[in-house]
Amino acid sequence: MLNPTKGNLLKVKNSLGLASVGFDLMDRKRNILIREMMGLIDRAKEIQAKINSTFAEAYDALMRANVLGADVRSIAYAVPVDDCVSILEKSVMGVEIPTVKYTSPAAKPYYGINAGGCAMDNAYVCFRRVKELCAELAEIESSIYRLAIAIQKTQKRANALKNIVIPGYRQDIAYITEFLEEKEREEFIRMKVIKMQKETAKT
Repeated sequence: MLNPTKGNLLKVKNSLGLASVGFDLMDRKRNILIREMMGLIDRAKEIQAKINSTFAEAYDALMRANVLGADVRSIAYAVPVDDCVSILEKSVMGVEIPTVKYTSPAAKPYYGINAGGCAMDNAYVCFRRVKELCAELAEIESSIYRLAIAIQKTQKRANALKNIVIPGYRQDIAYITEFLEEKEREEFIRMKVIKMQKETAKT
């Protein structure tokens, strides 16, 4: 327990003020992060739906290309490894979240004009689009994961301030204030007794 002095009372009041400001900032940060994460979740659902529909269209086109005699396996082996993805980071309220940049290479079919015709062309375009969408979805899902962790940490800190630190400071202030008020009352009574004794001595 703190020594109940006016100096310590002032220090605790300052600490309480800082803790209250800290809690407000943590609460605001948590709300901003939650809004950011909810927006990303909605975007992730939209992109996942696009990926599903584009995949379905791509596989349907592949099946039609197969029917038309395209050697899909050989064409797949002819496609080079795609290394057009780069990852950077940006900060949102102090949380580092990834930015996935996909630089799509120029469209270049790796098959002849007789390999599946329009169906193969459509499959090629669809799978290119799927790669772009997957890069975007990877960025969003990674961001959601990091934001969720940051929200959890921020919530814990806010709870500690609200439920432990701030009540502790308020308890210390109440204790010191009560002690000082009691001391002032005792001093007032003592001075009053001394004054009465002096007046009695004069008579």
